[in-house]
Amino acid sequence: MEQYLTRRITDGINYLYSNNVRTFLTGGAIGFDALAAKAVLKCRESRSDIRLIVVMPCQDQTKGWGQSDIDAHELINRLADGAICPSERYYSGCMHQRNRILVDNSSTCICYLTQTEGGTAYTVNYARVKGLSVFNLAKGKKHSIISKTHL
Repeated sequence: MEQYLTRRITDGINYLYSNNVRTFLTGGAIGFDALAAKAVLKCRESRSDIRLIVVMPCQDQTKGWGQSDIDAHELINRLADGAICPSERYYSGCMHQRNRILVDNSSTCICYLTQTEGGTAYTVNYARVKGLSVFNLAKGKKHSIISKTHL
């Protein structure tokens, strides 16, 4: 599944790149966010004008994570072109604040949404309200993103 998602994310990056998108944002979380960040960094190896910005909810985001996830997160942050971190410490609304920053600074949302509730659902709904093109990789479609948007 991870290889499939990485390939689909890369397809999205390549499509957006062909439409003059050069900056990509990721939420800095374990799982899909990390896969997306790694895919952007891999694409940047052959396209040096691609930029990765990591948007984290708080500076202590990795508290409670396993060491391998912390190491991967730190590597992504070192290789990223920038980071946005609006809060020093976790508080009950910091994830939503991070998600709004992601959406408010994007025009396309590439996601893996399987539930109708929770943080991802909130973010995707907010993206739709804000007029972003949304491409949900969980729907299993076998084609690349087909929208004229910029991130």
